[in-house]
Amino acid sequence: MQNQQEPMHQNMHTGAVPQQLNHGGHELFDVHEVLSGTIGTLNQYMLLRQHVKDPELMDMLDRQYQFIQDEYNTTVDCFTTGGNPAKPTQSYKMKQGNDFIFGLTPTQPKKPLQSVTEITDESISGLMLGAVKSSAAMKAMAACEVTNPVVRRVLADSVPNCIEMAYEISIYQNKHHYYQVPQLAQQDMQQMLNAFAPATMPPQTSNHNLPH
Repeated sequence: MQNQQEPMHQNMHTGAVPQQLNHGGHELFDVHEVLSGTIGTLNQYMLLRQHVKDPELMDMLDRQYQFIQDEYNTTVDCFTTGGNPAKPTQSYKMKQGNDFIFGLTPTQPKKPLQSVTEITDESISGLMLGAVKSSAAMKAMAACEVTNPVVRRVLADSVPNCIEMAYEISIYQNKHHYYQVPQLAQQDMQQMLNAFAPATMPPQTSNHNLPH
């Protein structure tokens, strides 16, 4: 009886399909890539954790790890069942403020690590930033190809969370001068800011474009 009450979806080749099969082919590959990438991010966080020295960075890593893991489980849930997950999507809340320090200060040129002993909080936070930025792009691309409405919503809701985590890491890095933000000269910046004007009129439709 339970199977008969499940929502059914039409496939032109096989007829009605159950809810857990309500996925397109492109969607299956894209979500597999997203979930594999998320596992990679979690594994990377786990490997990096033992090398963290700053308690603030450790706290951030642990909070982000737990959130990413919960989000991973929610995605797996709706992907395998085709329906609403048992645990709904959440919004990530960062602890950092929003204030960036602008300008460059002299630093040593960056280069690849030569051994594990050279791992620093700067390199750890940089790897974390790269992982969540990659995840944001991957999930945004995948969400555009998903046909299942629940999976699409879960992936779309996840993108702002990835952005928020990346923002949190970048502010942490900026505070420690790992992530420096150059600015243009004020005159150049003003010209760039004023380079566009708002559209004010709807486009004019010529009579020959109207249907007869």
